[in-house]
Amino acid sequence: MPDIVISQRVTIPEQELEWQFIRSSGAGGQNVNKVSTAAQLIFDINASSLPELYKSRLLVLRDHRITQSGKIIIKSQETRSQLQNRELALQQFVALVKSVTVTRKRRIATKPSKAAQQKRIDAKKKRSSIKAMRGKID
Repeated sequence: MPDIVISQRVTIPEQELEWQFIRSSGAGGQNVNKVSTAAQLIFDINASSLPELYKSRLLVLRDHRITQSGKIIIKSQETRSQLQNRELALQQFVALVKSVTVTRKRRIATKPSKAAQQKRIDAKKKRSSIKAMRGKID
């Protein structure tokens, strides 16, 4: 079986993935009651051959597909074909693992200029005076 390619240097052996095929819910007629078309992929992060960087980032990732025990569980039941559902689950898994390699740009704190602050205060004063003019006249 071929390895799953994450990046040029990182691959995951197919043996580390556990597959379960279960019955899908929803539309599909008699096919739903007879055939196990939904694919469920289970991947143990801690027991995997992934580099430590990937493991640590995946474990702190707040994603509903990652359990407390450190397992990724992806269920796919979009199509009526077991093979297509398997491919969709695999695509989601690869996207999830690749997502932890992206480093986000650090945000630089900024503050408005003096002119912008003065403009805001002037606009507030003008709006306040307009509203004050709406009151009753004595």
